[in-house]
Amino acid sequence: MAQSIGPGLRRAWRSLNALPAGRRLFSGLLGRYVPYTGTIGATVDVLEPGHCVVVLRERRRVRNHLDSIHAMALANLGEMTTGLALMNSLPEKARGILKRFDIDYIKKARGQLTAECYCEVPGSNEERGIDVACDIRDRSGEVVSHVVAHWLVGPERDS
Repeated sequence: MAQSIGPGLRRAWRSLNALPAGRRLFSGLLGRYVPYTGTIGATVDVLEPGHCVVVLRERRRVRNHLDSIHAMALANLGEMTTGLALMNSLPEKARGILKRFDIDYIKKARGQLTAECYCEVPGSNEERGIDVACDIRDRSGEVVSHVVAHWLVGPERDS
């Protein structure tokens, strides 16, 4: 991706979040823009600079043979949440790309899950790495997975 998505992401969230069912609409459009992310059908619940909350309902399409949520669905949820928190925070003329991804699977994930992430808000488009952590919790509040996504941010490139 050559161009910054931060400003457009913020505009889309502000306009759609104000509508009834706007969060589902935003999440569906995000899934069309980023098709692999859309495969888990998660819903963005909170999107602010430096903070994101995404909810994943358990259903057959995200389960594994052990009747729990599949490891890669958890990874996708963590990458989505860290990416949204950071991309929504990027200033004009900045972009980011995932460079490395670490995930710890702490316990079987069952039921509705909530991924929450807080990250720094970059003040410039200077090229550098930013590590963004995310916890994924079940309905009881227990952490089922912990993610650290290692992002490279920097200036957008000329088209």
